[in-house]
Amino acid sequence: MHAFRVAYDGRPFYGFQRQSNVPTVEDTIFDALRALGVLDSDAAKPPGYAAAGRTDSGVSAVAQTVAFECPDWLTPRALNSELPGTIRAWAHADVDDDFHATHDAVRRAYVYHLYAPRATDDPQQPSPPSLDGRRAIDDDRAAAALDALCGLCDFHNLTPDSQGTERDLSGRLDRAGDFLTIEFAAGGFARELVRRLVSVIQAVGTGEKSLSWIDSLLGDDPVDPRPSPAAPEPLVLSAVEYPGVDFERDPEAAERGAIAFGERVVAARSIGRVSTAITERLRTGEDHARE
Repeated sequence: MHAFRVAYDGRPFYGFQRQSNVPTVEDTIFDALRALGVLDSDAAKPPGYAAAGRTDSGVSAVAQTVAFECPDWLTPRALNSELPGTIRAWAHADVDDDFHATHDAVRRAYVYHLYAPRATDDPQQPSPPSLDGRRAIDDDRAAAALDALCGLCDFHNLTPDSQGTERDLSGRLDRAGDFLTIEFAAGGFARELVRRLVSVIQAVGTGEKSLSWIDSLLGDDPVDPRPSPAAPEPLVLSAVEYPGVDFERDPEAAERGAIAFGERVVAARSIGRVSTAITERLRTGEDHARE
């Protein structure tokens, strides 16, 4: 059995898990294996196949892990030869025949890159509106919200799942300019849990909700309405840990992957620059051409 670390930009895909009529990351990987002759054309999936997690539509990953039976020549570079630039294998490991990429994972971590301009400390100088018109975030309030959500809790009010809602959650919050990077780690996550946690932290951080609101969310009684999930695009599956499994980074595959994703960074920044220019023009009200 071989296990592969896979990074992908989730924006072009309708989630990781294969579906019948829309593009998914898993379907694209299986198509690559068929093109390489590793997977028979009439086979649904490779022998022993499993993946670490089922990321939602639009969610990206740097540490998604897939494992299956395959020939030794199937390296990350070989797999990448039939994958698009949005999906890159970059490390691999030999694993036992009974290894299961889903069940053997002991820790998963997600990072959410929340656009959250910092609130000013001076009440005489109110914080300027963010680009999307939302209220500014108070970092201390956001950190307090994260602390209140960590530990062994039942998150039944923060997921559509009816089972597996109790999780031992840890988290970390860091600021990088206008962004808060929020890391969540646990043995596993219920559906939409991470994105709903982000919505809670944002609501408390902006002052829209009080810190005591979290007590009701973590209580036994149902809350209606539940917090809506935050947007999926800023979310990344950042780590998956397996005891005793050491992944070997493929330097060439990793570097080529970095270049492929770097091209997408440049394209995204260019699009962002255009949108910023339009935003500034609308807010200034200028309607004449410069001489």
